[in-house]
Amino acid sequence: MSSKLSLIGCGVMGEAILSRLLARKLYHPDTVLVSELQATRREFLAKKYGIKVTSDNRAAATASEVLLLAIKPQVFDTVATELLEVGNTNLEEGQLPVVVSILAGVPLERLEAAFGHQPVIRAMPNTPATVGAGITAIAPGKIAQPNHLELARGIFGAVGEVVEVPEYLIDAVTGLSGSGPAYVALMIEALADGGVAAGLPRAIASKLALGTVLGTAQLLQQSELHPAQLKDRVTSPGGTTIAGITHLEKAGFRSALIEAVQAAYRRSQELGN
Repeated sequence: MSSKLSLIGCGVMGEAILSRLLARKLYHPDTVLVSELQATRREFLAKKYGIKVTSDNRAAATASEVLLLAIKPQVFDTVATELLEVGNTNLEEGQLPVVVSILAGVPLERLEAAFGHQPVIRAMPNTPATVGAGITAIAPGKIAQPNHLELARGIFGAVGEVVEVPEYLIDAVTGLSGSGPAYVALMIEALADGGVAAGLPRAIASKLALGTVLGTAQLLQQSELHPAQLKDRVTSPGGTTIAGITHLEKAGFRSALIEAVQAAYRRSQELGN
């Protein structure tokens, strides 16, 4: 059962990546193999995407050019025990797949121990990848070569932007962009609630909140303004915006976001221990 791309695990993020890769025709369904323990999940993926499926992680780990590890970090040790046998197969080192891991908190050291002499790349995508608007940080392992990085860039480029960072920064990436969509979603919900409190109908308040955040992000990206510059442009003397900002500062809005990133960063570190 030979493939160009294998996935071990295919939850929300794994499926997001898979769907975009197939939609952009970077991989043909016949060249993709997914290993999933749940029979119903295997049947769903096979029917929806026309891919090959299996329940054998070891088969997936030796059946492709690229192995995307997309399981929960909490089950990594169990899966790694199965995959320790892969390094003892009859395949030459050059025939073993490049391992690309999106597991939060699992460091390259543990990944490389599980995959022997295989090149490993650690990656941290985020949920906007589902609509092709994600951003992914990648960090190469000790024996990963430029061509391996290009493979990873191709995979994650299908779901958004890609940046390369040294591995010691991946946990910080997890705290910021990995967990960040939840912070932004919470902010949008709170903005909408504020609009409702001020008398707006819920549907209108939600639309205004979402449009405001989306438009502001696009403006910052396209204008290359520093966020502080944009804030100053919107804030007129004695106006409504400075009144709102004053309240946010009193409530510790910026400190809360900074501390949220730091808390997620520390949790990512804990998951790797």
